[in-house]
Amino acid sequence: MQVLFNCPGCEQTRLAAIDSQTETIGCPECRWSRPIPPGAIQAGAPQACLVCGCGDLWRQKDFPQKLGLAIVALGGILSTIAFSLYMPLTSLGVLLAFALADLLLFTFMKDVLVCYSCHARYRNAELRDDHPRFNLETAERYRQEAARLENSRHAAGSPP
Repeated sequence: MQVLFNCPGCEQTRLAAIDSQTETIGCPECRWSRPIPPGAIQAGAPQACLVCGCGDLWRQKDFPQKLGLAIVALGGILSTIAFSLYMPLTSLGVLLAFALADLLLFTFMKDVLVCYSCHARYRNAELRDDHPRFNLETAERYRQEAARLENSRHAAGSPP
C-alpha cells in the first residue's frame, strides 16, 4: 500500500510504501516519524490513519478533483457553444459523450482511503464494503476542529 501525506514536520507532500512489516512512517527530509502500532494494518488496509491516528477514513475514487471539474467545465462550454450555433443535437451529443466518459472513469478508476483529519491518501489498500463513502457531517466536524485549533494558536500568540 502507498500513503500520500503532508508531513506534519515540514509540511511537504511525501509518499511512503507501507506493508504489514513496516514499523514506522516518516519523512526523510525533516526526520519526522511515527511508529506504526502492531495490528494497525489488518487485511491489507489501515484500521486508522497511520500519519495522525484518526480513526475516521472514507473511500473515494482516485482521480484528481481539479481535473474532474475542468472536464465538466469543458463539456459545459463546448455544449453551450454548439447550442449557441443552433446545433442542439450536437450540443446534446457533447453532453452525452462527456457523461459516457465520466461513467467509464467512474467504473474503471480504483478507490482510495482518505483520512478526514490530515487528508492522507492510502492507495492499493484492500478496501472492504464497510469502508464508508464521504460523510459531510464528519468532514465538517474535523474542519471545525482544525479551525478551533488554529484560532486557539493565534489567540495564544503562536506563529501559524
